[in-house]
Amino acid sequence: MPSNMWDIPKFDTLEEERIYRKQHLVAGCRLFGEFGFDEGIAGHISARDPIKTDHFWVNPYGVHFSDVTVESLVLVNTQGEVVEGIHNVNRAAFVIHSAIHQLRPEIVAAAHSHSMYGKAFSSLGVFLDPISQDSCAFYKDHAIYTEYNGVALNEEEGKQIAFALGENKACILQNHGLLTVGKTVDEALWWFISLERACKAQMLADSCGKPLRIPNDIAELTYTQVGSSQAGWFNFQPMYKWIAKKYPDMF
Repeated sequence: MPSNMWDIPKFDTLEEERIYRKQHLVAGCRLFGEFGFDEGIAGHISARDPIKTDHFWVNPYGVHFSDVTVESLVLVNTQGEVVEGIHNVNRAAFVIHSAIHQLRPEIVAAAHSHSMYGKAFSSLGVFLDPISQDSCAFYKDHAIYTEYNGVALNEEEGKQIAFALGENKACILQNHGLLTVGKTVDEALWWFISLERACKAQMLADSCGKPLRIPNDIAELTYTQVGSSQAGWFNFQPMYKWIAKKYPDMF
């Protein structure tokens, strides 16, 4: 466990790490429900299993974010089969997350939903501008997937999304929504929440006039201060503590 509040936890056993990842995945689901990121059956968060590293845990198909518990998570293999859990897996969740986890072995988690401001911003087909300290976390570290071919149900679509994401922490799926990844579950979740808010801020600013961009050199500096994996993980900690206290039933 961490020696101080800035340390990402390390574990004595992989079993302990598995429990930790699953608990934080569920916390993310509860937060997505709390923030209204749900849209029917759409939206999914995944966490690579630390033991079966080519498998990932994901929220169950057809269960509202606010009702997800550790026990209801499903473990999915590379063929899209549920190997643990009593629920089904969302086909789009398997297609998108499987491709990302295979292409980016360093990535532990990925988050995607059809959140209100994310899907509105995605229809513009533009990158996020560095107009605030918070948006600088994504400066030159997000991509746009410019194709929309309906619901992502085939594996080739998932691969194309993963290729579009590249080495970035986030991808705007045009006419679709937002996607973020992280080296920890917490990081991926924080980037999603922060990106959703940055999209909202940019659309609000654009509706009022012409926002002033932060100069490139200052945006690059700010990115080093707020855009690291460590910063992403740490920013999520207050939210985790708050949601775990509010919904102790999720464990």
